[in-house]
Amino acid sequence: MATTQASQAAADKGLPLAVDATMVDEYASQSKLLQEFVKIPTIGKAWIFNSKDDDMSKAVVSIGKSDLLANKRRQFLLNTHISKSPSKSVDFQWSPFPTEISGVSAIVPSPSGEKLLLVRNSEDDSPTKLEIWGPCQLENEIHIAKSVHGSLYTDEWFEGISWNQEETFIAYVAEEPPQPKPVFNDYGFKKEGLSEKDCKSWKGQGDWEETWGETYSKKRIPALFVINISSGEVRPVKQIPRSLSVGQVIWAPSSSYSLVFVAWSSDNGFQGTPRKLGIKYCYNRPCALYAAPDPFGQEAEKSLTEGNKGETTTMIKLTANLSSAFFPRFSPDGKYLVFISAKSAVDSGAHNATNSLHRIEWCTDGKLDGSLGVADVVPIVLCPKDNCFPGLYCFGLLRDPWLTDGQTMIISSVWGSREVILSVNVVSCELSRVSPQDSDYSWNVLAVDKNNILAVSSSLITLPQMYYGIKVSQTESNWEWQGVSTPFPKPSDKISSVLAEHKFSILKIPISNPTDELANGAKLPFEAIFVSHKDSASNPTIVVLHGGPHSVYPSSYSKSLAFLFSQGYNLLVVNYRGSLGFGEEALQSLPGNIGSQDVNDVLTALDLVIKRGLIDPSRVAVVGGSHGGFLTTHLIGQAPDTFVAAAARNPVCNLSLMVGTSDIPDWCFVEIYGKEGKKYFSESPSVDDLCQFHQKSPISHIAKVKTPTLFLLGAQDLRVPVSNGLQYARALKERGIETKTIIFPEDIHGIDKPQSDFESFLNIGVWFKKHMGK
Repeated sequence: MATTQASQAAADKGLPLAVDATMVDEYASQSKLLQEFVKIPTIGKAWIFNSKDDDMSKAVVSIGKSDLLANKRRQFLLNTHISKSPSKSVDFQWSPFPTEISGVSAIVPSPSGEKLLLVRNSEDDSPTKLEIWGPCQLENEIHIAKSVHGSLYTDEWFEGISWNQEETFIAYVAEEPPQPKPVFNDYGFKKEGLSEKDCKSWKGQGDWEETWGETYSKKRIPALFVINISSGEVRPVKQIPRSLSVGQVIWAPSSSYSLVFVAWSSDNGFQGTPRKLGIKYCYNRPCALYAAPDPFGQEAEKSLTEGNKGETTTMIKLTANLSSAFFPRFSPDGKYLVFISAKSAVDSGAHNATNSLHRIEWCTDGKLDGSLGVADVVPIVLCPKDNCFPGLYCFGLLRDPWLTDGQTMIISSVWGSREVILSVNVVSCELSRVSPQDSDYSWNVLAVDKNNILAVSSSLITLPQMYYGIKVSQTESNWEWQGVSTPFPKPSDKISSVLAEHKFSILKIPISNPTDELANGAKLPFEAIFVSHKDSASNPTIVVLHGGPHSVYPSSYSKSLAFLFSQGYNLLVVNYRGSLGFGEEALQSLPGNIGSQDVNDVLTALDLVIKRGLIDPSRVAVVGGSHGGFLTTHLIGQAPDTFVAAAARNPVCNLSLMVGTSDIPDWCFVEIYGKEGKKYFSESPSVDDLCQFHQKSPISHIAKVKTPTLFLLGAQDLRVPVSNGLQYARALKERGIETKTIIFPEDIHGIDKPQSDFESFLNIGVWFKKHMGK
């Protein structure tokens, strides 16, 4: 009734439907503040190129900024020269103005930095454009028709755009050319001989093909191509079957098999039946490394001429005994092929888990026989000791991550609630933490400059800042970090003041009532990040919950969270057991126990800050997306007197509904049954399965809910389809609970279009202000 009356009052005053008449001023003030946060640029990638002078190098940094009016992200490039003095001081000389890169899908400098590839994917049937730039001019513009291939993959998962060392060829992954579709005319089905331009005909749809789900709904098969940048000739790598989707291609040194790439099989269904399951955020999809010849190379030419004799060179599987291998990188001397594995995720069924790092000794004679040995470099950590390395959690590798010894890689990873920078010697297997040991800030590597590192550091209350790291001792892992002065625009005085007024800490949360059945790693404390005003302990509190569940909320800067605490709220960001960064046993303790263990962990963290007198228990709200929305809706049902307001973004509310509509139905089985869920997974779940799914879903507790709840839903979400949140919201309404629902028609699971993201968090801020005040 309250929601209906507010909507009617808004309509009577001529206000937009979504605006509560009692909160008009709040919408205006919060909208203005949120726009100040949106104006702050983000630091993207960086590339460093060495010069003949050891004390000089040049760098390119990409900067992103949201354009709310255009509803897109704008991208800029900034150039700088880096000079190092004998006293180890570093000077960055930036170009006076950034260069906007408009309409560009990917930017890929060549190894020397003398050439630059710009990829311009088209959204219609027009050709894909590849621009090859030299130091001062456009050297070549290549138009590639859709009949050759579709758009290049630039998503940082399937993406593989790689220059060869001579900078004459580029290998890349693109959508395969469209398959023929049936054509009909006045006489019925036309078998052959019909031109696309023939009148009085039309194309049918043909057979439906599986996609890789969320974010890939308009993609079918990622395929591998090589282009000669001088002639513009494009050749496909033909040895790859259509049952494999390829990505992450790199060039191999001194081998007849010039291309190394990752491939994912489409046989992911029940008992290996053909089925593509959602791959976004899902590291549990089996994949392997393969090698294949360059289609322009001598071996490939020989294969073409001798094809009738059956003497073709085929691709080779390099990691036959591993269920997962990706992010391949060659050492500078070509002796080692190093890669990440998510075998723990694949073997357990959890969508993400602790990674491992491996190496292959590459054949110096250039001949491969498929029997290459795989050595462990960084194994999976089950139960970390106090404050020790918890395992590898890696979301990407630099194109060139090597120090000058040719054996040490620089990698970003997660360590508890922090992002950290690690150095790993792939020969001795020595690992050390490069970013400051005593820092609760998060650190990420941007680029490697010989034996130095360009990095970015931030916290929930500190904007991203670039740093330059210099190794002080060659024998010990001791690094000196210097702040880098940048020409990025400074935030407004209001934003600077708000950030300076807050503090944060990372809390260790002992688990409640540990049982003997738990693995040792699952008995260790988990963590929560607490953000509060420096001078006030009586502010309302928002509990913030990440999705996944096998993800993490690091201590790095978040525009959305900064906006929320700027409204006068404390934040309690809970990294419950099952999160990344705490060892494999803690992570694997959650599958089979969702809706209970994770819910209890959140309430345990909340109880701890209440007992310490850090918050007012009568004014607590909760917000989360995806699995965080699952927890949000579980908490308002299982602890109905705890939260005065809630907001859920694309929440999982009813697993028995989700299992038949999601792109990851296997997730439902694994998170409900644990590792055994892999065996039970089926497209036709039994009645008993559906009962289990419903019993462990938030909707089973809906009769107890009292909390006013805001729902933010993406209509194009394939991961947690909009029906899940809508059903729950409607069920609350019929029980008289105040609800508000906003559906973003063009958004997917992340609700990350600039305008949608803005409206989403603006409404969260106003909703909480309405129900908690300040």
